[in-house]
Amino acid sequence: MKLGIVGLPNVGKSTLFNSLTKAGAESANYPFCTIDPNVGVVAVPDFRLKLLTDMYHSRKTTPAVIEFVDIAGLVKGASKGEGLGNQFLANIREVDAIVHVVRCFEDTNIIHVDGSVNPVRDIETINLELIFSDLEILERRIAKSSRAANNDKSIAHEVAILKELQAHLENGELAKTYSPEDPEDAAFVQSLNLLTAKPVIFAANVAEDDLADDGASNSYVSAVREFASAGGSEVFVICAQIEQEIAELDDEEKMMFLEDLGISESGLDKLIAASYRLLGLISYLTAGETETRAWTIKKGTKAPQAAGKIHSDFERGFIRAEVVNYQDLLDAGTYAAAKEKGLVGLEGKEYVVKDGDVILFRFNV
Repeated sequence: MKLGIVGLPNVGKSTLFNSLTKAGAESANYPFCTIDPNVGVVAVPDFRLKLLTDMYHSRKTTPAVIEFVDIAGLVKGASKGEGLGNQFLANIREVDAIVHVVRCFEDTNIIHVDGSVNPVRDIETINLELIFSDLEILERRIAKSSRAANNDKSIAHEVAILKELQAHLENGELAKTYSPEDPEDAAFVQSLNLLTAKPVIFAANVAEDDLADDGASNSYVSAVREFASAGGSEVFVICAQIEQEIAELDDEEKMMFLEDLGISESGLDKLIAASYRLLGLISYLTAGETETRAWTIKKGTKAPQAAGKIHSDFERGFIRAEVVNYQDLLDAGTYAAAKEKGLVGLEGKEYVVKDGDVILFRFNV
């Protein structure tokens, strides 16, 4: 899974990126300190992996990972070359979802590029820049396809869709709210990889005092939640400064620190939960002496396609899957005991993989 982090300058975006990835992107109280897109890879915390590793005495444990791409702070007019321009937006065209960091705290020591804190205005500023960036893509595509449209009906139809979509964006609407009825047209729009078609998770960056009640008493957070709800987006509350402090601690210290703050999970945990929900993802597990590993798949994936995540041969030569729920396996104590108790199912090609399934694939190529 790949997530792109965007936001106006000085909203806590690079501080959050640093704390999530410990990658050390330069973070300072002035715009454009993130000159290059920073990329960091983060392991998805999954308590099930340790339990299975201990049970199997696995020599290696491999978690699922998320790749974060941190983009330079955008400003009004970025798509027209203001600030650093929109050259960095190309770096997030390949991401699965956008994490939009929004400032929901007051601090006279940290300058806001627009002079005041107003998260909905900030969201709309970024959205407009993303729309302008998408319009640029559409204009180029229309110009290129129009030349071939006279001799090809299918290309002429594509141009008509592109122009409809262009008009939609010019009205200030996002690409994700443009829904052609024909599934083929919808697939074509999806293939354009437009920024405003991507799912969005808002990270409401608050002061430490607002963490304990999850921003419930913060009017800025309420405004972000209302905005996100209307657009089918996820929201999670975070204090980037606290996340930076947590990033320096080991697991035990981290738990104590969170307890002292009156919260049960870190910002990274919240972000991962939000992105899995938004993108409809789950994890299944494989376990053995050599390796215990988590594999991320789309909810609704059938066994052969899940096997294909490991290797294409597994999907091609799929025979069956031996499946046991991780908790049933742990309760039984061993795989053999789980089998004896009838907890291991033999599943065929139509089996839909569930979150927390521990699977042994049988295949023949």
